Amino acid sequence: MTRVSAGSEFVERAAAVNPAAAAKTVRDPRLDFYRGLAMFIILVAHIPFNAWAGWIPARFGFSDATEIFVFCSGMASAIAFGGAFARRGWLLGTSRVLFRCWQVYWAHIGLFFFTAMMMAALDTYGTFGESYIDSLNLGRFFADPAPQIVGMFTLTYVPNYFDILPMYLVVLAMMPLVMALANVSLWAVAGGCLAVWAAANIGDIHLPAEPWSEREWFFNPFGWQLLFFTRFAFMRGWLPQPPVSKVLIWACAAFLVLSAPIGSWKVFTWVDAAWPVLGDSLRSVWEGLRLFGERTGFDLRDKTDFAVLRYVHFLCLAYLAWVIAGVGGRNLLSTGEGLAGRVWQALLTVILKVGQQSLAVFVFSMAIARLLGFVLDQIGRSVGTFALVNLAGFCMIIAVAYIAAWFKSQPWKSKPR
Repeated sequence: MTRVSAGSEFVERAAAVNPAAAAKTVRDPRLDFYRGLAMFIILVAHIPFNAWAGWIPARFGFSDATEIFVFCSGMASAIAFGGAFARRGWLLGTSRVLFRCWQVYWAHIGLFFFTAMMMAALDTYGTFGESYIDSLNLGRFFADPAPQIVGMFTLTYVPNYFDILPMYLVVLAMMPLVMALANVSLWAVAGGCLAVWAAANIGDIHLPAEPWSEREWFFNPFGWQLLFFTRFAFMRGWLPQPPVSKVLIWACAAFLVLSAPIGSWKVFTWVDAAWPVLGDSLRSVWEGLRLFGERTGFDLRDKTDFAVLRYVHFLCLAYLAWVIAGVGGRNLLSTGEGLAGRVWQALLTVILKVGQQSLAVFVFSMAIARLLGFVLDQIGRSVGTFALVNLAGFCMIIAVAYIAAWFKSQPWKSKPR
């Protein structure tokens, strides 16, 4: 018998788990659509003192655009990297993942220094009566830059505004381990991911965010990896697709509605104003959740460690979005020829493009959001100025998406006409 190489054995076993994994995957419009929506929401959320941020999903439940970003990234990674493991073996698959980590790492570094430069320029050359450096809590960085630069490059200094890309980077770096566990048993994958998530939520594992305090990364990658690998597992075929069931649809909708006053202070204030008796009962629920977290160390609503209520809330939301989009996202595609159909098709094209270039758009939006906040500081905050600034921001990230796509197409390699 001929001895089979480790790489070939990995490919065969991966194919046994999911025979279609090695097949060429057609790009799913649901991935780009929902990731594109997340990019617009993230921009709105990061413009300082933006009234539009009062109406993003985070204001109506436990989960927000961060979950969309991480969940969709799990799907994208299963397509882009999972196939590399199946086709080329563990070593080359790992190399592919490490290359992406390298790209995300430098995107993080570039985002930080560009944004810090902008804040420094506003403080240095402007007379605006406030410190934009301090608005991002970067005073210590500029007062004592040498150790903070070292911390920035070693990811031991992660300011709050710049925390999602480091989380994404670490989760990506966990992928080779997860793929190795999948080669042993899918139960090993489930057990490993759940154990790491539980340890993060209990508080046993986290990463330091700054050397002068005990603050940890705002997004603990060891907690958030559960959401990432949940979508990864669905896309790889490790988990079966849920059925389209009226019972599940109503159950998910009921959870989203009934949990809103517990997951959202905004909704709670509405309920409390309309039904004070119900508001008093909900206060006891809020207090009970707080006491449970204090006594057990297991905060059911915590965002940093991606607590269980955020997980359940987002899975319900994702299921409904999945049902609405239809098989392969066919319900998203416009079939009408009237004005509404043409408008929707134009909007869909733009949203898909933004979703396809999510890393470039995300980095740009995080930087430009601070400048858009500065613009609001200068022109004032009103219904009209909020609309002007947010819509201008939308136009800018759309332009970035198309420019990034143009560069990725490498038009200089095409034959001249």
